[in-house]
Amino acid sequence: VITKVAVGDMSNNSYLLRCALTGEQALIDAAAGPETLLGLVGDGGLARVVTTHWHPDHWGALAQVVETTGAETVASPVDAEHIPVPTTNPVSDGARVRVGSCELEVITIVGHTDGSIALAYDDPDGIVHLFTGDSLFPGGVGNTFGSAENFAKLIDDVETKLFGRFPDDTWFYPGHGNDSKLGIERPHLAEWRERGW
Repeated sequence: VITKVAVGDMSNNSYLLRCALTGEQALIDAAAGPETLLGLVGDGGLARVVTTHWHPDHWGALAQVVETTGAETVASPVDAEHIPVPTTNPVSDGARVRVGSCELEVITIVGHTDGSIALAYDDPDGIVHLFTGDSLFPGGVGNTFGSAENFAKLIDDVETKLFGRFPDDTWFYPGHGNDSKLGIERPHLAEWRERGW
């Protein structure tokens, strides 16, 4: 079960995932609004918090959420050094993050930051769900802050590791704004590459 909430001044998306079989819960990006996030968690407990990348608008509530729940912290070791809350479970490409009986696959997407990660849940009874942080949005890839080199890395990773691998009905959930499907965005990949952002 996926619950999405927008929090903070930059309207960051935080996602609470709950295993329907076991009730175990995990949070993707404890961005801001700890009271809101802890209200969402409720009495069900929180097993872990995954931080998609080190930018402060994605971990503003992490310390308070972890302190209150005792949750494990998960992030890329590359970005973990920039996150002030220690990462107890550093993960790299291909690692698995459990949520009860479910598993999320870690996909490293370089470019927005050096250690950005996306998470894929391939529902055996449904579609693939992708949590893309700030690497992929409806209408384009994430901000590379004017770096042509980082843009090239990001568009290459997004094209190869996401669009090159997952089908059109894959639903993706970005770090800000609306969700979309890969099939809706796929026709625009060449256009994104051409415009350079």
